[in-house]
Amino acid sequence: MKKNIGFVATRFEGTDGVSLEASKWAAIFEQAGHQCYWFAGLLDHDPQKSLCVPEAFFQHERNIAIEKEIFGCKRRSREATRAIHKLRSFIKDGLYAFVERFKIDMLVAENLLTLPMHLPLGLAMTEFIAETQIPTVAHHHDFYWERTRYAVNAVGDYLRMAFPPNLPHIEHVVINSAAQEELALRTGISSMVIPNVLDFENPPQCDEKDTHDFRKLIGLAPEDFLILQPTRVVQRKGIEHAVELVHLLRDPHFKLVISHAAGDEGFEYAEWLKDFAQDRGVDLRFVATRSVHAPDRPTLGALYAHADFITYPSLYEGFGNAFLEAVYYRKPLLVNRYAIFVRDIEPKGFDMVVMDGYLTKKNVQQVRQVLESPDLRQKMTDHNYRVAGRHYSYTVLRRLLNNLLANIFGVGNNYGNTLN
Repeated sequence: MKKNIGFVATRFEGTDGVSLEASKWAAIFEQAGHQCYWFAGLLDHDPQKSLCVPEAFFQHERNIAIEKEIFGCKRRSREATRAIHKLRSFIKDGLYAFVERFKIDMLVAENLLTLPMHLPLGLAMTEFIAETQIPTVAHHHDFYWERTRYAVNAVGDYLRMAFPPNLPHIEHVVINSAAQEELALRTGISSMVIPNVLDFENPPQCDEKDTHDFRKLIGLAPEDFLILQPTRVVQRKGIEHAVELVHLLRDPHFKLVISHAAGDEGFEYAEWLKDFAQDRGVDLRFVATRSVHAPDRPTLGALYAHADFITYPSLYEGFGNAFLEAVYYRKPLLVNRYAIFVRDIEPKGFDMVVMDGYLTKKNVQQVRQVLESPDLRQKMTDHNYRVAGRHYSYTVLRRLLNNLLANIFGVGNNYGNTLN
């Protein structure tokens, strides 16, 4: 029996990891004949299949005002509590309208019961599930206890209640094994691990003429090398290591491009990076990717297709979308050994330049060798593509989502026949 599935988040727009993974899940569900609908505060999906409630966006002025009152302090005021519950009640009404309008059978909560970036939204979702007992998948990408910005707060009661809630009718999904263990240890909640994936059954198509035109558009000469940092501009991405790498390569033809915008966690880090790059003589460029508000910008896929090398020196990641994307577009990359990479990804046997917290002369020499040897590049990238196809493909996701739906609705829903 086919289902109407509602995805809920603070944002489904652009190229952040949560939005991308939700779109992949939706693609798999729709291939199986289900219908997917969208609820968020910022959306770039079909208006006929979505409900936008601007107050649900984490950067809405009402939420920002609440955040200032509850994080970085130990005591919240009565006025702050009132503001939280007023916004919670308003958003909960929106959830009722969403489910009623689209006759939703199951909800997928994307990270909103995980990070308190929008505390009233998480509370609204928790209450809605408790009141309706609607089957729900809580898809957790990273938890509040993993972020220092939430360590000091005045809402411990709400965090224990809703981030995440321990309720019947919720199936919890995490993206790595460490999160599975930590969730169980802290809350007693069991969960399923579903890693991030890409469609390795269908390789990307790259047009040589388009590549030439694109590089010319952003001011690159034919002999220039495009080093791509395909992440948001936040401190935990370790982008200063990418700047340092280009500096140590000591060649003016190496250009460092950052693909995502700053702003999710402030602009100070972006300004510091600009000064850091200038001091080291590194040509650093910000080339924001396409969104509903800027359809004339390049897609993230176009940036990968035009890149010569990928830098991914993150200090922490819940999984590592950019890692998989680099492999999918058959690009060599430098990766820092963040904890989840060491535990879940590295044992799979990928071939790449690996740093362990800091750049070494050997790392720089390896990057130079890869860039100077097309044969070595192809050998590395072909190997990585095969490994990723075995562990992080849509086939893997289909099987896991099939198991998830069977847990929720029981067998006999004909979902599994899409694996044939």
